Order: sequence, then structure tokens, then C-alpha cells
Amino acid sequence: MDPDSGFDGDRTHDDGVDYARNRDADDPLAEFRDRFDVPGEIYLDGNSLGPISDAAEASLDRAVEEWRELGIEGWTEADRPWFWYGESLGEDLAPLVGADPDEVVVANSTTVNIHTLVGTFLEALEDRPPGILVNELDFPTDHYAIRAQLRQRGYDPDEHLHLVESRDGRTIDETAVVDALEAHDIGIVFMPSVLYRSGQLLDVERITAAAHDHGALAGFDLAHSVGVVPHDCSSHGVDFAVWCSYKYLNAGPGSIAGLYVDERHHGKTPALAGWWGHEKETQFELRETFTPADSAGGWQIGTVPVLSAAPLAGALEIVHEAGIDAIREKSLALTSYLISLVDENLTDLGCSVATPREPERRGGHVAITHPEAERVSEALRDRGLVVDFRPPNVIRVCPAPLYTGFEDVWEFAEGLREILVDREYEDIQADSTVS
Repeated sequence: MDPDSGFDGDRTHDDGVDYARNRDADDPLAEFRDRFDVPGEIYLDGNSLGPISDAAEASLDRAVEEWRELGIEGWTEADRPWFWYGESLGEDLAPLVGADPDEVVVANSTTVNIHTLVGTFLEALEDRPPGILVNELDFPTDHYAIRAQLRQRGYDPDEHLHLVESRDGRTIDETAVVDALEAHDIGIVFMPSVLYRSGQLLDVERITAAAHDHGALAGFDLAHSVGVVPHDCSSHGVDFAVWCSYKYLNAGPGSIAGLYVDERHHGKTPALAGWWGHEKETQFELRETFTPADSAGGWQIGTVPVLSAAPLAGALEIVHEAGIDAIREKSLALTSYLISLVDENLTDLGCSVATPREPERRGGHVAITHPEAERVSEALRDRGLVVDFRPPNVIRVCPAPLYTGFEDVWEFAEGLREILVDREYEDIQADSTVS
């Protein structure tokens, strides 16, 4: 990162809160904070669920009014005709994942998209090995879906699902991915862009190149990076990807998911075919034979859920207005600042940072470990400092750039220090409730 950008995180902070306030005063994204309604005193859980913005609320309200005023005519006469809603929002999303518009569509949920894309590419392997390479630190739903798709094709998941092991319980070494490709017959590599516990950012380009060098396809779960990390899926040759829109994109709970399919795979028959993925030109001829759209739109399944997709339209307006590169720059500055505050003030109280310190290996959140992480997380919430806990010992802290400032990070670190010094967490009963 350019040390002259004003967002370097490698300085000392002898000025305390004044340092943070000075950084906020120079922040070009500070104005976006007022466009969000942020729960709690300080909201640091946007890697689980982003808050509502004025633009997301307005686009939802607009869809409701179109439903009220247009009724069924909304499919063709709405501001964004609902018939093309998935493709239209996919076009808005495409620059964030480095893709052409017809390579991206919003559809389904993340898990459903894993099912249909992994299933599709398992069938496309033909005579190639059906082995799928994942890692042991994945979000579990990815493995659930992949195992189900293997079983449905008569493959034993215990034999055909291969795990890259972590050497430290926190991160995955890309060299271990390459080693696994050499050790097993692999047809598909499916990895996250960012590990959900530690926040490690994997090298998508390197993994994709390694997969292709070994004759395998490369797919990614971008759920923990879309909207905070720029991607270049098309130029890196990524075969397919999935993501949600309720984290850094701030499109609301259960909002519609997205997917990317490289253009060289367009026209394949989806594993989970549905009428909304039919070519648009003949969709309402209601033919008995399914003809998939010759675009990522072919992997849509059921009718687009307009009301769960509508907030994304406004949410993307804000992301594009801020600029994904500026968002990434501020994100790295905030997480660097947080890491330095943990190092300076919290290590002697049992805290450590489990997130890679190198900026190029870090996503948008920081994992802080503590033996009493669950109870400490609850104590933080009781103070209005909203974070989340991941077993066994991780407090995930997400200073999302669009609505979080440096003073917020400073106040969080001070609040955490006070909780640990005063042992406030000891009065809280751990119940393993995960948010």
C-alpha cells in the first residue's frame, strides 16, 4: 500500500483517540456513514450482516410501489423490468468481480448456487476424475452441498472429496493446494476467497492457475470478499464463483445471491434446471424442452424474488459511488489500525491476532483470539459494540469501510481492554449461541 495515501497502518498511535479523529477527518469515504442506519453504538459485524442504507431502503420501497401501482405489468414496465431483474443486477455486480455483464447474474441463495454449479461441472468433467478439492477451514455449507452433489452421482464423498489441511488451524497455504493437486486426481478445485474465521485472503489467481495446470476447473466462494475486495475473475480464468449480498454489499437479511460463470462455459445444461434459466426469447412459449440461456442467466432456477433482490439495486449504487478500490484501501487501513491496537494494548490481556498481517493476505475482518472469546463477545455486545463469535475462541471484528471510522476502532479496542481488565465477562454464562 502507498505509504503516502494517508491510510498506512504501520505507524505508532501515541496520540490516542486524537490520532483516530485525525484519520477520520481525512477520510474521503466518511460521508457515506450518514447513509446507513447502524445498530448498536458501534457496529462491527458487517461480515455477517451489513446494515440498511438509505439507497437500499429506497430501492425496496420503489419495488413495493411498483407492485402496488403496476401489479403484473411490473414484469415489463417497472423501472427495472422484473423479467430481466437478475440479469440487470448482474450487470451492476460484474465490475466488482471483474467479469463481463453476461457472466454474472443474481439468483437463488449461495448454497443453492453451489449445488447447481458444482453439479453442473461435475457432469461436465466427463472422463476426467470426479475428485473435488476443498479445505478444512471452509464454511460448512460448502461441504454439505458438494457432498450431496457427489452422492447424487454415485460417488462416495469420503473418497472423492479431498481436504487441504491447515498447518496452523487458522490459514491455508496455497502451496498446500498445489501439493494436493499433485497428490490426488482432482477435477474441480473449490475454495473460498476469504476464510470465514481468520479473514485470510487466498490468492485466487495462483489457485486458478494451479488448477488449470493440473487439468482441473477452479471455482470460488466469494461470500466474504465481494464488496470489500476487488476481484478479477475473468482475467484470472476463474471458471465459476458464488457469493451472497447481505455482508459487505449490505443488501439485507436473506437477500438474493449472485453467481459468475466464465463465458467459455455458457450454454451448459445446469444441474438444477428451472424455467427462469430458460433462454428469455422463448421462455414464455413454455416448451417441454429446457433450453438454457447462453449466459450466466442459465443458472437461475425459480422466478426471481423481486423483494429480496430490490435492496441490492440501491446497495450497489452506494458501492459504485464510493468505488471498490477506495473501499479496499480504507478497509486495509482500518484493519491495520485494529491489529496495531491489539498488539499495543491487548496482548498482555490474552488477546492475539489470528488474521494474516500482510495486507495482500487479508480480507475485510480481523479475528482476535481469546480463551473467553464467547463471553467476551457477549460483554462487548452489552456495551453496544456489536461483534460476533466463532468457536472455539475467535472474536470477529469487521470495520466495514462505508460506515466505520478510525475512532470506532479505537473505541472498540478501549472497550475490549476495559472488559478484560475488569473481567466483566465473568458474569456472563456462555451458551454457545453463534450469531
